[in-house]
Amino acid sequence: MISEPQKFSVAIVDMGMGNLFSIKQACSYVGLDGFLTSSQEEINNADAIILPGMGAFGDAMDTLESLSLVDVLKKSANSKKPILGICLGMQILMTYGTEFGHRAGLNLIEGHVERFQNPSDGGIPLKVPQNGWNRIDKVPGLSDSWKGTILENLPDGMFMYFNHSYYVTPKLSDGIIATTRYGNYKFCSAFQKGNLIGLQCHPERSGKAGITVYRNFIGIIEQYNRTKNNNRI
Repeated sequence: MISEPQKFSVAIVDMGMGNLFSIKQACSYVGLDGFLTSSQEEINNADAIILPGMGAFGDAMDTLESLSLVDVLKKSANSKKPILGICLGMQILMTYGTEFGHRAGLNLIEGHVERFQNPSDGGIPLKVPQNGWNRIDKVPGLSDSWKGTILENLPDGMFMYFNHSYYVTPKLSDGIIATTRYGNYKFCSAFQKGNLIGLQCHPERSGKAGITVYRNFIGIIEQYNRTKNNNRI
């Protein structure tokens, strides 16, 4: 009898903002058991976590604090459980944000979040937020295939969907796996440092390329589970 492949559970943290149901549907499409939750217990018991979000940095942190989820997320990160931050979810992984003043983030990745200030392309002003399709470019020195990362099997320069006014600036560059140009700005659009992954683009709105991202997330979760199970032996 052939056994069915394991279906990993993914806690999609409900902060009351973002494309929650689109992310849930993308998880379901690739065979992940994605579920919306703000429960500490459910987040602790999940195989992986997705931090979604579109909105204000401070509002997201206020919600996490009111739900007593800040320590839960930090403990999950320390346990090496995969955590994927999407858009605002990526930004709150940083040390602090600058929206409406200095505001502390989760501080899981050292760095901060800044706003596009008068972006332009050849002297022509660009709109803020950036809203639409843009390229993600491989960082020099990485393998051509982004092998072993959340972007594996995507071509360099792939177009993904963006909708944001702020961008992350990690203190160290060693975790940055992709950058994107928006006029005179070149910013980090993807990082992967151990179990912590951030995407400024929205894979759930990026067609086939986005589905590839979610399939890659399965491989990252599988690796985490193999390591966790080996440590129990």
